[in-house]
Amino acid sequence: MPKNSKVVKRELDDEVIESVKDLLSNEDSSDDAFKKSELMVDDREEKDVDVEEGSDVEDERPAWNSKLQYILAQVGFSVGLGNVWRFPYLCQKNGGGAYLVPYLVLLLIIGIPLFFLELAVGQRIRRGSIGVWNYISPKLGGIGFASCVVCFFVALYYNVIIGWSLFYFSQSFQHPLPWDQCPLVKNASHTFVEPECEKSSATTYYWYREALNISSSLSESGGLNWKMTICLLAAWVMVCLAMIKGIQSSGKIMYFSSLFPYVVLLCFLIRGLLLNGSVDGIRHMFTPKLEIMLEPKVWREAATQVFFALGLGFGGVIAFSSYNKRDNNCHFDAVLVSFINFFTSVLATLVVFAVLGFKANIINEKCVTQNSEKILKLLKMGNLSQDMIPHHINFSSITAEDYNLVYDIIQKVKEEQFDSLGLKSCQIEDELDKAVQGTGLAFIAFTEAMTHFPASPFWSVMFFLMLVNLGLGSMFGTIEGIITPIVDTFKVRKEILTVICCLVAFFIGLIFVQRSGNYFVTMFDDYSATLPLLIVVILENIAVIRIYGIDKFMEDLKDMLGFSPSQYYYYMWKYVSPFVLLCLLVASIVQMGLSPPGYNAWIEDTAMEEFHSYPTWGMIVCISLMVLAILPVPIVFMVRRCNLIDDSSGSLASVSYKRGRIIKEPVNLEGDNTSLIHGKSPSEVPSPNFGKNIYRKQTGSPTLDTAPNGRYGIGYLMADMPDMPESDL
Repeated sequence: MPKNSKVVKRELDDEVIESVKDLLSNEDSSDDAFKKSELMVDDREEKDVDVEEGSDVEDERPAWNSKLQYILAQVGFSVGLGNVWRFPYLCQKNGGGAYLVPYLVLLLIIGIPLFFLELAVGQRIRRGSIGVWNYISPKLGGIGFASCVVCFFVALYYNVIIGWSLFYFSQSFQHPLPWDQCPLVKNASHTFVEPECEKSSATTYYWYREALNISSSLSESGGLNWKMTICLLAAWVMVCLAMIKGIQSSGKIMYFSSLFPYVVLLCFLIRGLLLNGSVDGIRHMFTPKLEIMLEPKVWREAATQVFFALGLGFGGVIAFSSYNKRDNNCHFDAVLVSFINFFTSVLATLVVFAVLGFKANIINEKCVTQNSEKILKLLKMGNLSQDMIPHHINFSSITAEDYNLVYDIIQKVKEEQFDSLGLKSCQIEDELDKAVQGTGLAFIAFTEAMTHFPASPFWSVMFFLMLVNLGLGSMFGTIEGIITPIVDTFKVRKEILTVICCLVAFFIGLIFVQRSGNYFVTMFDDYSATLPLLIVVILENIAVIRIYGIDKFMEDLKDMLGFSPSQYYYYMWKYVSPFVLLCLLVASIVQMGLSPPGYNAWIEDTAMEEFHSYPTWGMIVCISLMVLAILPVPIVFMVRRCNLIDDSSGSLASVSYKRGRIIKEPVNLEGDNTSLIHGKSPSEVPSPNFGKNIYRKQTGSPTLDTAPNGRYGIGYLMADMPDMPESDL
């Protein structure tokens, strides 16, 4: 490296642009070609130039068209079906409004810091999850592969839910809605109501029998449900078309898929507030039960919800962030997206309980009417005395308050005989306490409520179109978490990989559209992601904070953001978040051990759900899902640890990246003897800064014809390593 600072400029055809502070040099005394290399510094203001000046070679890595498009993509990925059908259930179950306190605390402790961490590493290294963790530590490169496996497992069954929503959407264009009434069965002598429907309800019957045509157990396959198979195919075609060009195609769709659900939620909220009983539902929802808030289970479920609501560990956050400019304020993005996610959950909770309050009010009115008729019969039969009924009570138009007054009087007077009278207490709170979540909320409870709406087909179309868009937004991020790392690592064409991925996922997904498919969805939902993702995020935290170094990471953030992040993140990343994640992992393992592994099977004869334990082969599948998801981590570690891959190949994974330099990793490396830029020591070398450009051409050496961030995409030009494969894995 020349010691003087004279800048020599030569007009060369294939000059390579590189950042002066990002130049990584492996100075070898025997390398004459490297000593003859010449540098030219171009002081241009804060421009991230990724193409050669005067050439047509463009950076291969695409970029977001605008900051809004990127934010909508992150919001679309993080805001999913769980915000609509999981958060309201947890809020109701765990103390109403009091549940918001542990949720917010844990959002600040693990949610925002870990979300910020993933955004920062993706933006800094500009790779997918595999490339990011290979860069941090090749031995921990399996973290990226584990994220891809989990994303694939989740995508398999998540798109099935989108298929279900598409089916209901297609059936909503008729009046009355097909799940409004129980079907009639005709035989030679008379017509009667379908017994299975009569024992349950019209919406429950339609979901289990008409939509799923469900079998009575996991072992009873029952063959394919062709209606759902077609819907699943349509869902995968939509995902494939949207993702085939990467963010260039999916980014434009985000404007609709991310914003439309908010339009629908606001319309439902306004309409719901105008319905009778909606205020009762919202009041019941936000009435705090402070004593429940102190239970450890509440904090565990809040932590789990925070963790999965933001999509941590999937790789989608890293993939989306990798298409950003390096000077993007990812701290602002992390806080903004996290709170948009939180307020979306609160908005969805308001909508859900406004509608469920309306539904509970209708059920309560029916209860009052039916039990009032019973009281009249008992009065006529002489089982009850007319004297105990207040004079102002009119049974022909009795209110819920009047009925409860009569009910309390009869209960006191006929205390010993009361149970034999068969009267029920008609309290709207009792109906609201019947917590429902997941498919039970979306396809049964909510659909039943919408049948009582004026213009119910319109609201049904809007609701299920909203579910489709929520699901697609999350699917885009999930598929991006698979496609981007593989494209970055193995340099395959994105279009071909996307089509192959969607085809393979569709054919594997056929197990979810059998008549027993709903039970497989439950199995994958319970076992394929929870523990593996927790382990992945714990390892991510360790990799960045312990192996890469938190001080170095904080300096990188300062270089990227232009300011030093708060020390709050330093202590969260180093101490608090790892501890909370470990506690959550232990609590999840304990909870999984205490809960008997099984599923709720729908029994046609009784028209009720019945808990079944998984058969032996089912338990093997459950364990295999968890093992396969986390298996890449130890495999890659052992491959690197035992040098099973030839490091002399010069692969990306066999290169150690350090600030200001690049070194090969020989087996017997003793210390760092590499020369640094301008002969500085590691501590003196400044962090990468992308405001200056270097043009380098080596005399007598092959030309590296790839622009920075094109083939390698991380801002480092690997000199004297032509045609280097991206990874040996």
